[in-house]
Amino acid sequence: MELAQDKINLIERLIKTNRKFVNNEDLYDDFFNETCKRSLPIISTISSDTTLEVYLKKVATSSILNVLKDSGRLRRTRESFVPTEEVSLNDTNSYSNVYSNINIQYEPIDFENGPEDIAVKNEVLQIVVDSLHRINNEEPEEKYLDIYKLRYQEGMTQSEIAQELGLSQSEVSKRLFKLMQKVKQSFN
Repeated sequence: MELAQDKINLIERLIKTNRKFVNNEDLYDDFFNETCKRSLPIISTISSDTTLEVYLKKVATSSILNVLKDSGRLRRTRESFVPTEEVSLNDTNSYSNVYSNINIQYEPIDFENGPEDIAVKNEVLQIVVDSLHRINNEEPEEKYLDIYKLRYQEGMTQSEIAQELGLSQSEVSKRLFKLMQKVKQSFN
């Protein structure tokens, strides 16, 4: 998949305006490649420019942090990430031995429930809901919405759905497959 020039420009702007970019300009290509690699799977499914910018800003920030950590230019402290400084091997004697016995525990970062993730998830869910209703209205005799609700909201098996709707299990399976194919097409 190729990125449109406007998306490339947006990613470039987001990287260059990130405060961690300063003094790390030599890693621009790595920042850009990592951001593209992480955003490509979902970038085409986001239709709102605002949501896209928020999503890409988050991806660019986490990509920059990962590249800086991998390159040894950043380390995590209790409060945040801080630049690492080179320490000469000759200077190690000036540090107290007290520091070598400290056990540091890092808290994991939860990026999954940020406002950007919620916005993207809500947009994707809205596309799914709109698609389900449109598909059901186009072919009401197929009972797509009933099958979807019984399977994914009620947690029923295909056999239980078949019994509930008076269909064969294989027919329920076929309709579920067709429904998922039609929903996937809504993202294109």
